[in-house]
Amino acid sequence: MLAPRPGGGEYIVLNPMSRRPRAGAPPRIHPPTVVVDGAQLAPDVVVGAFCFVGAGAVIGAGTRIQSHTSVWDGVVLGADVFVGPGAIFTNVRRPRAAFPRAPQWDHTLVEDGATIGGGAVLVAPVRVGRGAMVGAGAVVVRDVPANAVVVGNPARIVGWACECGEIVTRGELAPERPECARCDRERSGRVSQE
Repeated sequence: MLAPRPGGGEYIVLNPMSRRPRAGAPPRIHPPTVVVDGAQLAPDVVVGAFCFVGAGAVIGAGTRIQSHTSVWDGVVLGADVFVGPGAIFTNVRRPRAAFPRAPQWDHTLVEDGATIGGGAVLVAPVRVGRGAMVGAGAVVVRDVPANAVVVGNPARIVGWACECGEIVTRGELAPERPECARCDRERSGRVSQE
């Protein structure tokens, strides 16, 4: 793919997007993060500084969690999930200090390849579909379909994303034949809205 060089002149070749390879490395945990015994972290996971990962949390291979994020019991993050800094996961919809809910937590599931923007709040129980994108600061109180892009409080669908993360269309309706100009992917049929 060719593109003009900034400032004019020669053209440069842009490399097509490709997946980050997995090395099968043990999880990388940056101090002073706390990971409680019983938490499940798959290979190639990176957890940034000042995070907390609860005993019942599950984090899939290749997932990246940025700083100042707590992943509580009852939260499951699939493979290759990106969690921006300061994202908030809850595990009780209606908490009361005098009425403990443990260990009957509400569950949050973030499916493979999804992105959770910095400062987003996911109020359990909720499911974020495969490849979905939750904008920074969004408050998610309902399930998010696969590949949907959601923003706001409460979060609402404003577009649809490719597997690579580029927006393929704007609006609430999923595209019939999504095409991505960035990675040249085209899928037959509609974007999944599971």
